[in-house]
Amino acid sequence: MLALVALAIIAALIAGGLGVAGPIDAAFRDLMGLPERANGRGLFTGALSAHSWTEAERGLIASLSIDRLPPLPPDPSNAFGDDPAAVALGQALFFDSGLSPDGSVSCATCHQPERYFTDGKRLANVRGADTPRHTPTIVGIAYSDWFYWDGRKDSQWAQALAPQEAPVEHGGSRTAHARYVLGAYRSQYEALFGTAPDVSDENRFPAHAAPMDDEAARAAWDGMTASDRQTINRVFANIGKSIAAYSRRIMPGRSRFDDYAAAALVNDQARMAELFTEEEAAGLRLFFGDGQCTDCHNGPQLTNGTFHNIGLPLPEGSNFDQGRSLGTLQVVDDIFNCLGDYSDADEEECVELRFIKLEGEELVGAFKVPGLRNVAETAPYMHNGIFPDLDAVIRHYNHAPPAFPGHSDLVPLAFSEEQSAALIAFLLTLNAPPNAPPELLQPPQGEE
Repeated sequence: MLALVALAIIAALIAGGLGVAGPIDAAFRDLMGLPERANGRGLFTGALSAHSWTEAERGLIASLSIDRLPPLPPDPSNAFGDDPAAVALGQALFFDSGLSPDGSVSCATCHQPERYFTDGKRLANVRGADTPRHTPTIVGIAYSDWFYWDGRKDSQWAQALAPQEAPVEHGGSRTAHARYVLGAYRSQYEALFGTAPDVSDENRFPAHAAPMDDEAARAAWDGMTASDRQTINRVFANIGKSIAAYSRRIMPGRSRFDDYAAAALVNDQARMAELFTEEEAAGLRLFFGDGQCTDCHNGPQLTNGTFHNIGLPLPEGSNFDQGRSLGTLQVVDDIFNCLGDYSDADEEECVELRFIKLEGEELVGAFKVPGLRNVAETAPYMHNGIFPDLDAVIRHYNHAPPAFPGHSDLVPLAFSEEQSAALIAFLLTLNAPPNAPPELLQPPQGEE
């Protein structure tokens, strides 16, 4: 009797994925009539079985499909977010290098449409100087609650403002940009936001003034009246709201995986076999099975939008990046946040900000989970661009080193080379161009 109980326990452990892989595992599965493990040997088990999914698995696959992406909700903090006129102005501003003092940098310098709105660099770099982090895509981020790798902004329009004053990005200031936009785009601005203020008096509105680290710009800003600072802030916020209106139109496109998910939902195995190889199907099985990737990479954009520390190595010569633990403090103090004077939202609409978690070990060194659509086209990877390709990413997940400081949320995958290759093969099926009118993927006609 005890032997039978022990046998049953061991069989249960193996069935749950807790047993030892290999001949003993296979023998017990054969003895007990258990199904073959998805990992290890037998990863590819024939065309028919490769595309055989349970009803629950088909439902999970469908949940990742672009077909489940809901209509984009309005941004309550941006009353102009879905106004076609704001989209047009935002597109012009997005590609306009006039929003930099030397005319060399625009939003599109780092967010290049032909690179899925990234730049292909380890760290964003303009004028030969590295920024602290890798450039994330803007495709589909309108669905996010938080922006930047550390979530230090809570809207697209607030996010669009910060690079304009960052010395290693646009390198401008809010007075300079307000004066530029009201000069170059006055009619478009006034059609949206009403009569534009007169900011031509440099005694009241210095050419380069902002609450930034630059001492001269800070002193000029501090020398302005509170009313004049508010005037500039309002124009500056409207610049961000226009750029955000444009960015909201850039959505993820339909990939081969999405067609496969549609076939899986109706259990059309012939169609599934046309769309995916056995290796790609095995990779999908690993993605939501042994890999547990859907713990974080779930939903139609394959991200849950939260923040995690995954024990990334620190690039040589760099300092520890606090990530979310600092980002929470920054977003709360941001005058352009959802609860600020320049937001169009009512207080009760700012749910995420009102209930933000400000403390906890899990915030230390944690960064936003990126979406995986078109992941093959957005290398290098992670907030610090530390991994040059997907092979390096999977190697990190296979080993899952501990984090310091903070606590890593990873457990080692310990995938074989065959499994790692299958997982990457699946990730490549997520490739698709952005879903946006072609005319929005380039500067407005007549501009360069």
